[in-house]
Amino acid sequence: MKKQPLVLVLSNADDPELRMLESLPHIRIDSSADLTEEAKQAEVILHWAGPRDLLRTVFLASPGVRWIHSRSAGLDKTLFPELVQSPALLTNGSGVFSPSLGEFALAAILYFAKDFRRMLRNQEAGRWEQFLVEEIAGQTVGIVGYGDIGRAVASRVHAMGMRVLALKRRPPASLDPFIGQFFKPEDLSQLLGQCDYVVIAAPLTQETHHMIGDAAFAAMKPNAVVINIGRGPVIDQEALVRALAQGKIKGAGLDVFEQEPIPSGDPIFKFENVLISPHCADQTKTWLNQAMRFFLQQYGRFSTGQPLENIVEKHLGY
Repeated sequence: MKKQPLVLVLSNADDPELRMLESLPHIRIDSSADLTEEAKQAEVILHWAGPRDLLRTVFLASPGVRWIHSRSAGLDKTLFPELVQSPALLTNGSGVFSPSLGEFALAAILYFAKDFRRMLRNQEAGRWEQFLVEEIAGQTVGIVGYGDIGRAVASRVHAMGMRVLALKRRPPASLDPFIGQFFKPEDLSQLLGQCDYVVIAAPLTQETHHMIGDAAFAAMKPNAVVINIGRGPVIDQEALVRALAQGKIKGAGLDVFEQEPIPSGDPIFKFENVLISPHCADQTKTWLNQAMRFFLQQYGRFSTGQPLENIVEKHLGY
């Protein structure tokens, strides 16, 4: 019987999900000091938690590693030059967290369309005040970054009767039932000018850093709402604050930020037209179990020579 590949598990704590690895040959690594001679023979690294520097140290000390799996979907805190240049495969958790993020985007759209904040304020004040609300059917959603998360958003808002546009570096050749039109990155302003809601679902790369800045906000409708479920620095947060303060957009629903946690006293807290989620829109009761189950499925493929899912184009960062 073929020997199972040894897995190095990078983890900061004894997470209960690590018990799911008991049937696999694995060594848990908390620091580079744990890197024994046996550990250096590993073929697999599971980056469950821990800093990039630890991952790099372990990777460089383990020449037999052929595959690294990141629990996270975003890889901006995972990649480093030696990994990008190596033949080792890198996979991520894309798809595991997408349904909940798609629901958050839809919830944020409804929050602004129905003015739930006003309802709650009136309820707390004991005030009966009728007002007009918006119907989202027929309105336009633009999705910046159309990967698995973007598609989860598209499927939900399309079902609500919304028109959906999407920005993708390489638009698909085949028809997508959820998307009315695809745009390339150089056509960002053209997409933004048509949208009532702009959902940011792009990974953080050199290309996408501050993609949504002053020029992007200037291209938006004054009634536009920006929703970020991708990575915080894709939006220039200072530019966002200016756009909100100057009334260039209607509002923002944010799950991610340039600096996390948001510093006390940050001006973003002061806007009544901002919905803040502390980077937990994908944290359901079962999200970590789902992430570990996905890794175990991947390990089964790897150990039997089957193709892995979610293979990352390391030079692109996603």
